[in-house]
Amino acid sequence: MITGSTGVIALIGDPVEKSLSPAIHNSAFNSLRLNYVYVAFRVPREALPKAVEAVKTLGLVGLNVTIPHKVSIVDLLDTLEKSASTVGAVNTVKNEGGKLIGYNTDGRGAVEVLEERVGSLAGKNVLLLGAGGAARAIAFALAERGACLTIANRTVGRAKELSVGLERKLGVKPKVTGIKPWMLAGVLKGADILINATAVGMYPRTKETLVTSKMMHPNLTVFDIVYQPPYTRLLREAREAGAKTITGLEMLVRQAALSFEIWTGKQAPLEVMRQTAWRLARRWRF
Repeated sequence: MITGSTGVIALIGDPVEKSLSPAIHNSAFNSLRLNYVYVAFRVPREALPKAVEAVKTLGLVGLNVTIPHKVSIVDLLDTLEKSASTVGAVNTVKNEGGKLIGYNTDGRGAVEVLEERVGSLAGKNVLLLGAGGAARAIAFALAERGACLTIANRTVGRAKELSVGLERKLGVKPKVTGIKPWMLAGVLKGADILINATAVGMYPRTKETLVTSKMMHPNLTVFDIVYQPPYTRLLREAREAGAKTITGLEMLVRQAALSFEIWTGKQAPLEVMRQTAWRLARRWRF
C-alpha cells in the first residue's frame, strides 16, 4: 500500500508512455516487500530544470533518465559517479539528503549481459553501430574491458568524436567507419561481436536493418539493444546466418537491476524483473 512514507522513484523523459520500466521496478519492489513506488513522468526539454529541482523539493528517492535528457541533465546535478563522469551522460540519479548524484548503468548493463554469453571481452573484436548516447556508454564500457572496438556511424564525424573521446579519457582509440554495406561487411569478417546501438529496426521501422545474414558468420554474437520488438530484423538475420543473438530486453533488465541496487542498497531480483519484461513484451503487436 502507498502511504506517506513510501519512497518515490520516477522515470523522466519524452516520451515515456510505452516504457516497461514502471512495471519492471514495481514488480521488483513487490517481490522484496519494499515500500517504494516507481512512476513515469513525461518531461519535455524545457521543463527539465524544474523537474530536477522537484526531486529535492518533493524528496524523491531518485530518477531514471531517458531520451532526450541523458546528457542535458548532467549540468543540473550536484555530482557524478565515475561512470557517468567518464561517459558524460546519466541514466540514474540518487537523492542523498538533497544532494543529487548521477550514475550511468547503460554501459555496465550491456557488458554484463555480453560477458554472461561470451565470457571475457578482452581482445574481442567488436563492431559497434551508432555513436549516440547509448552507444557512447557501451563504447566506454567495452574499452574498459579491453575489447578491440570499431565504431560505425552514418555520420562518420560523430564516430570520430567518440573515438577521440575514448583516446583522451582511456588511452584507446577505436577504428571508425561508415555504415555502407561494403564497409560493414569488411569489418564483420573479423568480428567476434556486433552491437546495434542505433534506432534502426525499432518500431515502427521494424523491416529495417543495417546488416543482413550474408554479411554475418556463425561465430558471430549479435546484440541488438532495440527491444521494441524484442526480436528485430537484425536478430532474425543473425539467426539465419547461424550467429548467436542477444535481445535488447536483456540490457534493459540488467541496467534496471543496477539502478535498483543504487536506490535501495539491496540485490535486485533479476529473474522477477526479467519475467515481467518478457511477459509485457509478448503482448506487443508489430
